[in-house]
Amino acid sequence: MSRIGKMPIPVPSGVKVEIKGSTVKVTGAKGALEKSFHPEMRILLRDGQIVVDRPSDQRQHRALHGLTRALINNMVVGVSDGFSKVLEIVGVGYRAVMRQNNLVLFLGHSHAVEVVPPPDVSFTIENRGTTITVSGIDKEVVGQVAADIRAWRPPEPYKGKGVRYRGEYVRRKAGKAGKIG
Repeated sequence: MSRIGKMPIPVPSGVKVEIKGSTVKVTGAKGALEKSFHPEMRILLRDGQIVVDRPSDQRQHRALHGLTRALINNMVVGVSDGFSKVLEIVGVGYRAVMRQNNLVLFLGHSHAVEVVPPPDVSFTIENRGTTITVSGIDKEVVGQVAADIRAWRPPEPYKGKGVRYRGEYVRRKAGKAGKIG
């Protein structure tokens, strides 16, 4: 039995869950999310908890069991608390500014990079344009937007300049040894 899949998902107060076949709709204070899952996974609402059951011990069912439970848990946490990723910009002249709801990045390119947020995703800038917080209710979308921003200028190993996640370790390399003789 999957250790993740067999754990019930507690539904906090203020969160409404609707299960229709293999489709789950979760509504909370921050918004609503709806997702369809594999039709062989049984999703039930019992005693204020969501339980995911699998029909057999086949390899595919075992894999889908934990996945389905984790995705539903992310939906419940997203509509009640939300998710966020923090990015840090390191480098002289590198910064970010907000223009209306769009994020504009100055990362040493010949042009400014403008990032338009998808629905239900917002940006916050702190520390004079060097810290960006990407927040929203869908964990997958928040992570993808943060990865797209980081991809514009990943941290380089010599000076450490670029966009990195908060707490990310960037392995530094030594530069040239210099001319000997």
